[in-house]
Amino acid sequence: MVRVGIVGAGAAAAAATAALDDAATETEITVLEKSRGLCGRAATRRRDGIVYDYGANYVKNGDERVVDLLTETLDTEGLVDIAAPVWTFDSDGTVSEGDDRGGRKWTYRQGLTQIAKRLFARTDATVERETRVETLIRADEGDGGNDAGDWYLADADGGRWGPFDVVLLNPPAPQTVDLLRSAEWDADVRDRLAAAIDDVPFRTIWTGVFHYPFELDRPYYALVNTDKEHDIGWIGREECKPGHVPDGESLLIVQANHEWSVDHYDEPHERNRKRLAALAADLLGDERVQEPDWTDHQGWRYALPEDGVDRDSLQLAEAEGLYCLGDWVAGDARLHAALRNGLEVADRIVDRTAAGATPPT
Repeated sequence: MVRVGIVGAGAAAAAATAALDDAATETEITVLEKSRGLCGRAATRRRDGIVYDYGANYVKNGDERVVDLLTETLDTEGLVDIAAPVWTFDSDGTVSEGDDRGGRKWTYRQGLTQIAKRLFARTDATVERETRVETLIRADEGDGGNDAGDWYLADADGGRWGPFDVVLLNPPAPQTVDLLRSAEWDADVRDRLAAAIDDVPFRTIWTGVFHYPFELDRPYYALVNTDKEHDIGWIGREECKPGHVPDGESLLIVQANHEWSVDHYDEPHERNRKRLAALAADLLGDERVQEPDWTDHQGWRYALPEDGVDRDSLQLAEAEGLYCLGDWVAGDARLHAALRNGLEVADRIVDRTAAGATPPT
């Protein structure tokens, strides 16, 4: 039996959990998630019969293993493709047709959180929500205890989880750094890994959600800013996703660019929503967009990683049974990259276990 502790219930953690549960090696998996939801930044909300993905927009079929995961491993009921294309715009707000983003754009009628929900549901893993892990602990072999070399996780309420043979860390890179620096563990490996992860740059995104009792007539699903010089980085029309928005209505997901998001992140939410609605109205050429009948918002301080992590530092930690996973490890801010990374981490754990690196209990 290999005891596995996982911090965070994002997409990579869900994929790793499913792959470990499917492996021939017997595992006991405990997942500790600080929020009430699953799938991290692949997040979904519901209101007035409307479903909307307000973080990641969709998952691409850009990886064969991920395609197999979604279409073969998981139930495909409710899996839908966004048929309308993505167009582009520049710093002047000039809209152009297409941006060469080939392939399919998948979500679920119930929203992208279905990925993690379905992956965890097919396992025997214990998933504890609203459990914030604050400290990572490695039992000291010098203590002479029976648990020497085991991992433990301490939460904000004083709870202690473990022992674990293997621990996986799935929070965004800056939060993973904080957890590592709390660790009672080999200082040289810990500090080298923390420094490598601390170098991962992230883009911040402040997202506005705007609903309208009419349907916008546009030939595209979304617009993406290609030169990163416009205050808006992305506008998506959720009505283009089958099952998300009733006929005759529109819902816009408007994501500000990094600079705008950083500058306005802590300002009043209502003011930010009005600013983004006005920017969207100007970009879409429709004054009605300034006056949604209801709104929502979300700030993503650590939204999109722009680079990966030094592999040598990761390998030092993995030799001790500590693994990092997520899109920031892959260095690719895509949902399919996070899922693929979770599968690859599970592969390495299974290989090490088979080689006898993690002794059975």
